[in-house]
Amino acid sequence: MDIRLLRALVAVADCGAFGVAARGLSITQPALSKQIRALEVEVGGTLFTRGRHGAEPTRLGATLLPEARELVRRADQLTRRAGQFRRGEAGSLAVGFGLSGIDLAPQAVAAFRRRFPGVEISLEDMSSASQIEAVRGGDLDVGFVRLPAPDDLARLVVLTDTLAVAAPRDADPPPTDPVGVAAWLRGRPVVRLTRAKGPGLVRQIELFEREFDARSEPVQEASDLQTVLALVAAGVGVALVPAGAADIASSTVEVTAIEGGAASGAVSDVVSAAVSWRIGAVWDPARGTRVRDNFLAVVRDLVRRRGATSRPAGSGSAPGCRGSGTPPSP
Repeated sequence: MDIRLLRALVAVADCGAFGVAARGLSITQPALSKQIRALEVEVGGTLFTRGRHGAEPTRLGATLLPEARELVRRADQLTRRAGQFRRGEAGSLAVGFGLSGIDLAPQAVAAFRRRFPGVEISLEDMSSASQIEAVRGGDLDVGFVRLPAPDDLARLVVLTDTLAVAAPRDADPPPTDPVGVAAWLRGRPVVRLTRAKGPGLVRQIELFEREFDARSEPVQEASDLQTVLALVAAGVGVALVPAGAADIASSTVEVTAIEGGAASGAVSDVVSAAVSWRIGAVWDPARGTRVRDNFLAVVRDLVRRRGATSRPAGSGSAPGCRGSGTPPSP
């Protein structure tokens, strides 16, 4: 049944006159009368009686009116809902993040929720390699990963992270230069993240250790960064972590970034690669959705408001750049 005919029935019943109802529907009175006649043919009876006091529903019209109202209401609701989907104000969004995106990704999701409360969002903690496969497979809409990323994925550079030393706040504070940190670590007990949980971070630490001969003594491994920091707080050992871990560390843990990511020159490039890496939001350009585009707009705005794409000790490209980086691949 044509929803326009039911809308005409409801309008005439509510207004009590064909002329007023026609103006409310933005059509002519003859066009409205034609719609009512078409509906009367479809239901097999007269729907209104006309007199000096306007139009009154017949028994048949009054019987059909409640269901007609409900169908019109639901049709209007569906139209509004379709508009929300078209504008990206409703639907679903799957976002992945790893260790280095542990602060930015949740912030972006929170900002997106405030602007688009009708979108259902899932946030998954995954390694960069797992995120890339999930984005390619359509299981993730956006991932926050270590760069470089494969060429078939679009990317937005969001920040540069750097290695940092996590140590108990009341312990002997570490230096901030890479050579000094390497010497400071020698012989100290170290807590590490498992390779399965943080393969990119483990490779970054191994690169740092090779470049600066940082011979440490691993005493404990943990399967998540929060546990690593908790073990540091308990005095089990110190740890090399992303500088972003300062945002989730307890007040009893001091996270000291290793300097060297902002220098230039051949030697300094080696230093920079050993202590810093870029983080980017990646997505599959062949799987476009308005919800995802709205989320990326929120991420771009968040990056702009943060004022830079790098942490104090790091360096990186401006937001929106595409391309590769020199740190170990995910």
